[in-house]
Amino acid sequence: MKNILVIHQSAELYGSDKTLLLLLTALDKTKFSSVVVLPFSGPLKAELEKEGIKVVVAPVLKLYRKIFTPKNMLQFFREIKTSIKELDTLHKEHKFDLVYSNTLAVLLGMIYAHKRKIKHIWHVHEIIVHPKPIAAIFPRLLKKFSDVVVCNSEATKNNLITRIPSLENKCVVVHNGLAPADNKINNEIKLKRTDLGFTESDIIITLVGRISRLKGHKWLLNTYAQYFSKSPLKILFVGSPVPGQEYYLGDVEQFIADNGITDKVKIIAFTRDLESIWALTDIAIVPSTEAESFGLVALEAMLAKKPVIASDAGGLKEIVVNDATGILVEASNEKKLADAILQLMENEEMRTQFGEKGYERAIVEFSLDKYIEGMSLLFTEN
Repeated sequence: MKNILVIHQSAELYGSDKTLLLLLTALDKTKFSSVVVLPFSGPLKAELEKEGIKVVVAPVLKLYRKIFTPKNMLQFFREIKTSIKELDTLHKEHKFDLVYSNTLAVLLGMIYAHKRKIKHIWHVHEIIVHPKPIAAIFPRLLKKFSDVVVCNSEATKNNLITRIPSLENKCVVVHNGLAPADNKINNEIKLKRTDLGFTESDIIITLVGRISRLKGHKWLLNTYAQYFSKSPLKILFVGSPVPGQEYYLGDVEQFIADNGITDKVKIIAFTRDLESIWALTDIAIVPSTEAESFGLVALEAMLAKKPVIASDAGGLKEIVVNDATGILVEASNEKKLADAILQLMENEEMRTQFGEKGYERAIVEFSLDKYIEGMSLLFTEN
């Protein structure tokens, strides 16, 4: 039995949260035992505990922009002391063989593994470009304080080794994976088009994800206002802002009101009932304005047999095959995005074909079994 201390940055159920839940749920419990440290309580904690996985709430030592102030640095060092004490108590009980840090955002795993001389696997789910000082720091931390660096895409790996080429010796690419939804769920769809004020003849384009600066909500809205406000195209946003960044949602709502499209754009908070969301969707869109490290939403849409329009950058290029499972578009280019939307709007057969091919690709290349096998091998060998 290998005992693993897992450190994660959140307790919600967005991309990296979801992949962690899938991983820990599917790991062979006769070979691996996990204890998870989260920064707060939330749906991820509840789901892990349903699976009998121990979860502890403690500071995970996030590195963030405003940390380099006297007050925040003092708080950071206080949290180190608190967290180390908590982990020592857990280590005494569980005798950890491995520390697994899931995402770059958490530094606790790095510090504890180094302090107690335990092997450290650091799983990178981010492509960090800005701010430049932070983007420069992380590859150096990975080089010094990890035994293995797991990258969720080739794009993620390349972003690191471009900065520090010698990191390649530590990097392993394991693509995220998902299983197709149980088709029985679709017989009990909870959300309908009429619930959103849409009709059966409308073409619905759906963006699932955090309402934030990088997810492309404004790019899509600008394109819509310029080219599609009088068309049967409707927009559905599914997601909530990061706590403390609610102003992004305010900006989106203000744009919608200012452009008189309140009856054409619907925003609903993040929901776990994505089967309903994809069932009423005609076109999925992942219009990230900066490179995504992977793009789990694109994979979810493909498993729901939906054509995907995505930014031609980062890990999305490894998931979506242009003109086969969807259309890749230059980031922030409104004309190119409009052309892609129009192409799929006007061609139902193309939407169906792309959806079918996307499903086939997802099943073969990005299966949950493949993801679990890759991670299990790393845990076994380290």
